[in-house]
Amino acid sequence: MRILGIDPGLRVTGYGVIERNGSRLSYVASGTVRVPTQDELPIRLKAILEGIGEVVTAFRPEIAVIEKVFVNTNPQSTLLLGQARGAAICALVTANLPVHEYTALQIKQAVAGHGKAHKSAVQEMVRRLLRLDGTPGTDSADALAAAICHTNHIGTQAAAGGQLARMGLKVRGGRLVD
Repeated sequence: MRILGIDPGLRVTGYGVIERNGSRLSYVASGTVRVPTQDELPIRLKAILEGIGEVVTAFRPEIAVIEKVFVNTNPQSTLLLGQARGAAICALVTANLPVHEYTALQIKQAVAGHGKAHKSAVQEMVRRLLRLDGTPGTDSADALAAAICHTNHIGTQAAAGGQLARMGLKVRGGRLVD
């Protein structure tokens, strides 16, 4: 399964593509979509939409994962980040990709072991988990971490489904069925 992680930003949007084969994770690609800051907001959002669209076309993921926006001390910044995130989500759903969302806390917990991990800890754990020769930049590392977080979620769901099956129960669409 090929998974695209997105770390949305109005100046820099990070992306990371990994493959999961069983429990093995492999690095495919990562990078950033850089947005010219001197342009008006609609032009900047268009750049994110088109940039993520190009990433999807180039790497053909099956699933997309994006970080949820958190409310910080500056409501204007939160609103702008939400718009950047919306542009990225539009690119993903236009490509008919299922989109999964996780908070920064969930992503850091899944990759570094605790939700308050520093960016450098996330970068190092991404490097180790994907067996990279070098440390990815912060935006790319955050996007790769989002993709890794989703693989952990898939693994947990599969394990829970197997346990329920051993108990004679079935799950469909996240609900127990007869």
